[in-house]
Amino acid sequence: MNRAALFDVDGTLADTNHLHVTSWWEALRQGGHQVAMHDIHRAIGLPGDDLLAHLLGEDRDTGEDDTLSAAHDTLYGTYFDRLPRLDSAAELLRELARRGWRVVLVTSAKDTELDALRRAIDADDAITATASSDDVEQGKPAPDPVHHALGLAGASARDAVFVGDTVWDMKAATRADVTCVGLLCGGIPRRDLEEAGARAVYEHPADLLGHLDSSPFG
Repeated sequence: MNRAALFDVDGTLADTNHLHVTSWWEALRQGGHQVAMHDIHRAIGLPGDDLLAHLLGEDRDTGEDDTLSAAHDTLYGTYFDRLPRLDSAAELLRELARRGWRVVLVTSAKDTELDALRRAIDADDAITATASSDDVEQGKPAPDPVHHALGLAGASARDAVFVGDTVWDMKAATRADVTCVGLLCGGIPRRDLEEAGARAVYEHPADLLGHLDSSPFG
């Protein structure tokens, strides 16, 4: 049976969460909405429509959603040529691939954004496939993206580990019965990740790589 190493991207492999926060804050401001950056940060990791529902409420004017999302995409796109990967992110993916794990990215990013992230990470030789929220009916925290990623890897839930940096990642993996590992580099507190289902928590990819043998990947 194949073993699957499933990875979120933003905040987990690439140091991009705060770029998303700034872009969403400005997009919302342009749309006439004053939303605290702290609240936006806690919503990062949700698909765009779900993020807006989380921040603005289900009773919002959903006719604005496309305009707000487009503004975010345009603002965030200005960073595409300099997205920073987290230290040892590429080395972590390559080491897992070397050990026989099938690496699958599980992300809400798509098209040119995903291309930019993959260029930043620079480990395509270690990546088996990518699962996007566009591929399923519901994004994180629903388990659908994780189930889809397992299918792409040809692996069962018991033979998989999911690595992410948000409570949405932990909830999605837990609901799919996949062991989940949390990283603190996305800015979410350890306690929140553990309460959402993280089996183990590390500082960043380099920390996980340094403790790989004693981690759930061991």
